[in-house]
Amino acid sequence: MESFLQLIGVLLIFVFVLAITYFTTRWMAGIQKGRTNNKNLKILESIGVGNGNLVSIIQAGDTYLVVAIGKDKVSLLTQLDEEQLKDISFKGGNYSSGSGESFQKILARFKDK
Repeated sequence: MESFLQLIGVLLIFVFVLAITYFTTRWMAGIQKGRTNNKNLKILESIGVGNGNLVSIIQAGDTYLVVAIGKDKVSLLTQLDEEQLKDISFKGGNYSSGSGESFQKILARFKDK
């Protein structure tokens, strides 16, 4: 009987530790989300162009900027209008997240190939 009570005690402690871990993780995620939830600055798209280098489209208010991000340097490449931004797409088939196409349709298209 004593070993059974010890087992129950250990299981309760385990469940308690899991619950604390869960709620702490949720709390930390909320803090991080609050830090990254900017109203005026958003990264719309990024693509890697080498070892540690990115080209990103950033929305700053109503302005769209294309920047090159390197290891030690950030450079402005160009500034885009909203009309220019909408014209950017993959001509062979639009697989971007803004296409409105569901993941299920894209997956089905790749399965057929």
